Amino acid sequence: MADSDMPGDALLNSIDDDGLDPLAPNETEQRRMALQNILDAWDEALAEGVGADILATTAIFAALSDMVEAYGEEAVAEMAAGLADRVRQGEFTLNRVMN
Repeated sequence: MADSDMPGDALLNSIDDDGLDPLAPNETEQRRMALQNILDAWDEALAEGVGADILATTAIFAALSDMVEAYGEEAVAEMAAGLADRVRQGEFTLNRVMN
């Protein structure tokens, strides 16, 4: 067996010098995929009888919990502090009529 035929070589060859897989979806595509997966799960939960308000608060809890784990409480608290203005400005309003 040649050195280049070692098990795992194909995996190692697919990773660039920064440790990133050049075939992996870019950030924009990952965001699109993530949103689609969340919307699919949302629709499934609604179809199973979970109330939209319960689903929404649970989703916010799950998102904030993961963010706290990744970035820490203070960083997430600072991010959350800016959410009120963003909500008031309509950033999260779907199907908003623009004047």
